[in-house]
Amino acid sequence: MKKLLLGLSLSLLASSAFAADAMVEEVAPVFSWTGGYIGLQAGYARGEGNIRQASGPGFIETDPDGFLGGVYAGYNYQMPNNIVIGAELDVVYANVDGSGQIFAAPGLPFPGGIGTEELKWSGAARLRLGYAVDRLLPYVAGGVAFGDIDTSSNTVSGSFGDTFTGWTIGAGLDYAMTDNLLLRAEYRYTDFGTESLPIGNIDLKINEVRFGIAYKF
Repeated sequence: MKKLLLGLSLSLLASSAFAADAMVEEVAPVFSWTGGYIGLQAGYARGEGNIRQASGPGFIETDPDGFLGGVYAGYNYQMPNNIVIGAELDVVYANVDGSGQIFAAPGLPFPGGIGTEELKWSGAARLRLGYAVDRLLPYVAGGVAFGDIDTSSNTVSGSFGDTFTGWTIGAGLDYAMTDNLLLRAEYRYTDFGTESLPIGNIDLKINEVRFGIAYKF
């Protein structure tokens, strides 16, 4: 009888411990993407650039490329259905440049003529929309883009630049490695629009791959 009572007691204790563990698991906190964050990012950009010279019918295709790096910051809000909306600002220093042969007309190069185009820095203000899968957040983002673009040609004295305003769109994936440390991989396409400078009409479009790490508050 004593052995039976001892066995029943041990069984009840084990069941109580299992139930307590189950309750702890049920009430374990779920990660939330709501909150602000600030981080560092770096990446590579490749573009399609054009200079339509003002002094004649000449044109230059520069196709710049290079690396960039900078900071980003934003705020996310996770809704009960796991949709995440947010806003973000970023700015990067860029070493994205390229040069090309000056053509007087299609198929007719201007002898010795070379033109260059360089993106010195860029920034963006974007809205984000994502869907949280626990610690994974795939998202799309788009907004207004700014870029400092400088141009020059060995057929024109001096260099000419301005801050261009255009648009950007992209998609990415954030991963919460811890409750406060967020990793990011992102692709974006940016069109900085067209500006008229003394050297001619300038435009630049770039494709970028960026990687980032951020601290979530």
